[in-house]
Amino acid sequence: QVQLQEWGPGLVKPSQTLSLTCTVSGGSITTNYYYWSWIRQPPGKGLEWMGAINYSGSTYYGPSLKSRTSISRDTSKSQFTLQLSSVTPEDAGVYYCARVGASSGIYYDWGQGTQVTVSS
Repeated sequence: QVQLQEWGPGLVKPSQTLSLTCTVSGGSITTNYYYWSWIRQPPGKGLEWMGAINYSGSTYYGPSLKSRTSISRDTSKSQFTLQLSSVTPEDAGVYYCARVGASSGIYYDWGQGTQVTVSS
């Protein structure tokens, strides 16, 4: 069974870069036909897909956050990392990582989510 676990600082100051890492166990992030995604949910709002990195290392970003988002991976540690630059209080919320079927778009597995607060 594939499990995902997000981790990173729960508090970030405005204008700083948020960095979160997702550790994957029970599976490989280089396995064909999966996208490893980041999704967030601001307080009182719906889920927002931020971006993903696929099994070959190609990255994809949501249009609204593309200029501030970077996703990378460390295959030796089975981890993928989100960096969001120039954060504002509007970037606060719960951040999730997830395993997504490349062709089906099915969200097979989710991390439990990590709360991020943006405040000075």
